[in-house]
Amino acid sequence: MTGEGQVPGEHREKAKEAWPSLATAFCTVSDSRRGQDDRSARVFVEKVEAAGHAVRHLAQVPDEVEAIRRVVATWLDDPEVDVIVTSGGTGLSSRDRTVAALRPFLDKELPGFGELFRWLSFQEIGPAAMLSGALAGVAAKKLLVALPGSPKAVALALDRLLLPELSHLLWEIRR
Repeated sequence: MTGEGQVPGEHREKAKEAWPSLATAFCTVSDSRRGQDDRSARVFVEKVEAAGHAVRHLAQVPDEVEAIRRVVATWLDDPEVDVIVTSGGTGLSSRDRTVAALRPFLDKELPGFGELFRWLSFQEIGPAAMLSGALAGVAAKKLLVALPGSPKAVALALDRLLLPELSHLLWEIRR
């Protein structure tokens, strides 16, 4: 039972009724991937639209803190956007700056997301999963997520974590 006396399944059903279709925005953070090279964006669009949600914005920016923040800030101000996802720049290299760029926007971090993402990644790629700085949280009453740059990472996060709970996450954030 939850704190409100409902089982989690009932929460999910109410959430799906309240948020059947969400508007998303996706930003690729990369110094090398551009245009047709962006397989992660293609995976994102295919999976999100197949789940009945809309992709409102797509962007590509270099792995520069100000460039990342500019795009995300614009989307946080957009009343038509519910979910913002970035892909790339979450690792340990000196050029990986996405997590540092996004953290100041967060009103509340969702640590379980990163933990579960790394655990699921570990099952697929082994100990290299610990290099991921995958992050999720609440920013301006929206879900903000940072994923690694590989298409497989985007697919894993969408299939196993985000899409099954997306309506429920927004319901919790906005109630």
